[in-house]
Amino acid sequence: MTTVIAPTTQDTALPAAISPETVLKNVFGYDAFRDGQKDVIHHVCNGNDALVLLPTGGGKSLCYQIPALVRQGTAIVVSPLISLMQDQVEQVKALGVKAAYLNSTLDPALQAQIADQLIQGKLDLLYVSPERLRQYGFQQTLKLATVALFAIDEAHCVSHWGHDFRQDYRALGQIKANFPDIPVVGLTATADIATQSDILAQLQLNNPLVYKGSFDRPNIRYRVLSKYKAFEQVVSYVKQQEGSGIIYCNSRAKVDDLHAKLFRQGFRCAAYHAGLDADERELVQRQFLTDKIDIVVATVAFGMGINKSNVRYVVHHDVPRSVESYYQETGRAGRDGLDAEALLLFDEKDAARVKQWISQGEQSERNDIELQKFAAMEAFSEAQTCRRQVLLNYFSQFSDSACGNCDICLDPPTMIDGTVLSQKVLSCVLRLSQQAATQYVIDVLRGKQLRRLQEAGHHQLSTYGIGKDKSDSYWHNIINQLIHKGLIRVDITANAALRLTEAARPVLKGEVAIQLAVPRLEFKPDKKAKQAPTNYDRTLFMRLKHLRKVLAEENEVPPYVVFSDATLVDMAAKLPTSRETLLSVSGVGQTKLARYGEAFMQLIDDYINREA
Repeated sequence: MTTVIAPTTQDTALPAAISPETVLKNVFGYDAFRDGQKDVIHHVCNGNDALVLLPTGGGKSLCYQIPALVRQGTAIVVSPLISLMQDQVEQVKALGVKAAYLNSTLDPALQAQIADQLIQGKLDLLYVSPERLRQYGFQQTLKLATVALFAIDEAHCVSHWGHDFRQDYRALGQIKANFPDIPVVGLTATADIATQSDILAQLQLNNPLVYKGSFDRPNIRYRVLSKYKAFEQVVSYVKQQEGSGIIYCNSRAKVDDLHAKLFRQGFRCAAYHAGLDADERELVQRQFLTDKIDIVVATVAFGMGINKSNVRYVVHHDVPRSVESYYQETGRAGRDGLDAEALLLFDEKDAARVKQWISQGEQSERNDIELQKFAAMEAFSEAQTCRRQVLLNYFSQFSDSACGNCDICLDPPTMIDGTVLSQKVLSCVLRLSQQAATQYVIDVLRGKQLRRLQEAGHHQLSTYGIGKDKSDSYWHNIINQLIHKGLIRVDITANAALRLTEAARPVLKGEVAIQLAVPRLEFKPDKKAKQAPTNYDRTLFMRLKHLRKVLAEENEVPPYVVFSDATLVDMAAKLPTSRETLLSVSGVGQTKLARYGEAFMQLIDDYINREA
């Protein structure tokens, strides 16, 4: 599913000097744009603003990197983390792109040198922090340079409704005031409806193209396990996995404890959190990127800056604080498009602790928003409907089709005709004028003798007590299922009030029957889905991986910067032995052909002849 909100004016013609399609093929090695990329890229190349919502690994970066190479001047990319800047610069430089970053880790002389390169037009891309962009001195430097565009990465940070709100991002609206004629692109993988609207308002985008691609990551299998013996569960799971993985914990103490236990078990792993000094964190990141360790046990401080394409699994040892955080963190698996997994260990006690931490925050209004977001995360964890549907519906990509690739789909719960149950809930929400939150609706359904109900006169409603034969937890589960199915939405801008969607009307009228899952108290381990074998030579693939590792070490770059696993799979399927055929492999552009092509063609040629 994709949604495009087009601007009201027509784009002007593109400059004839170089086309986005030429850059896509020659620099990045791809034959065709993904859904939505072409419209956004042409729109920005023509000097217009855009807001791009695409999943992690969905191709957001190309939406500003290609215009940066088409338009005259330097693209200024606002990025929230030093590690993210470093990683992105390393990758585009491997493609022959002139890129740099400016941050506090650089000595003053190097910062001055990069500023000179910016003024002289010697850079295609310059990555900076939001704090740097706000500095008066840097603003003056920009006025001496030719700026191609501004790209605001992780744009959800600008919004008060976003899960990762940052005050420094809030001030980025000044870009349009100071540079009204320069296109601005906001990019994020995680924004609900309220956050999307706020991003547009805060960045003051002018008549933007809004592209909302599908949030679906079909190659990721979502699994939730009831947490009972967490360490044994983690060890059992990790032993079944191949390749690299990330394990997230909610505290530094848990990270250190889990890492120590895994290390004693013989796993190639390291710990990462903000309590370690910068050199230690950088070493862990580098070891992970270069495949010298397999597992990083980390707090959420790790990962945003990691564009490692071959992470095969992400484990959440503890429940995240929001669906957006969960989606962003699980999205670090399978960025190459190959099969990956996301495992969440869920425990109600963990959830209670998270709610306590949130409630103790200093800003009460912000606490309320975060509590509402955590309630949605709890609902996902307790879902008995397709987990992918829950995720997609949360981001307003309503889906009534099960995915076939999550624990619920692979081990389905018992289904019943839930039409009457649904009507009871929907009717109660309606009679409460769609102004009540979940627990209040449940209190009315169960006919509780509470003063607040009596004072509001809600004990006289026709729906009062019609659900007294079921428990709180039962109705909580039913309401969550109706939210997941898109019949109810939670309005976080109105104290988490339940609102009916258009899909609720035919259910209330009895025109549509609803199937619901019987809430189950016991968890059954899921089964492995049968995946169709991919048609490529696995022996050759392993040899290509070894060659990639050797070349990566020689060039002092992470292996995935040479080529991604997906590119190696394509090579192992197509068996290219000439420049022309190697260029047909996804992810092979002119720079990488010149830099690495001969070695890979020789290996493939030798392999074919030996096999013959």
